[in-house]
Amino acid sequence: MAAERAMELVRELHRAAGGHLPPFRTDVLRQALEEMRALYERNQADVSEAKSGRTDLIFLIRFRHCCLLRNQRCLLAYLYDRLLRIRALRWEYGSVLPNTIQFHMSAEEVEWFSRYKKSLATYMKSVGGEEGLDLTQDIKPPKSLYIEVRCLKDHGEFEIDDGTTILLKKNSQHFLPRWKCEQLIRQGVLEHVLS
Repeated sequence: MAAERAMELVRELHRAAGGHLPPFRTDVLRQALEEMRALYERNQADVSEAKSGRTDLIFLIRFRHCCLLRNQRCLLAYLYDRLLRIRALRWEYGSVLPNTIQFHMSAEEVEWFSRYKKSLATYMKSVGGEEGLDLTQDIKPPKSLYIEVRCLKDHGEFEIDDGTTILLKKNSQHFLPRWKCEQLIRQGVLEHVLS
């Protein structure tokens, strides 16, 4: 009764390591909201009695109100933390999330992600002249413009700025512009070979 369902959601997020997005727990969220509704209704009934002179109910009313506020804080913290993790996934994976991650998101979170990526794309187009500026390219400042990469899985043809087409086959190594292959590194197609 004392905000256990809402705390369960917060604990689950806390246990999820390294920004991992656990599945959205609709059932537990609904149970916490139902608990809040029941607490509110009981408080409303007891407030009516307390107004008529039963002062012994005031402490119980305050306790229930504190439980309501704790549930509210826990649920808001759960939802806000999930949104922060989803926003970070946009920067990590790009505009298309893997199905395994989308499977863990609610319909509202998928819609929020879509609106966030459109908003970010609009901003990136408005900055940096005609072509825009891709803010997701260099998450860490580059030490060199070209890097050596190894292909981890077959990806097919890959075209770089000068028109050269490179075939990305598993276990092949290439010397490519960092900004062209950083997205593929984040997606797990390429890995940076450190000498």
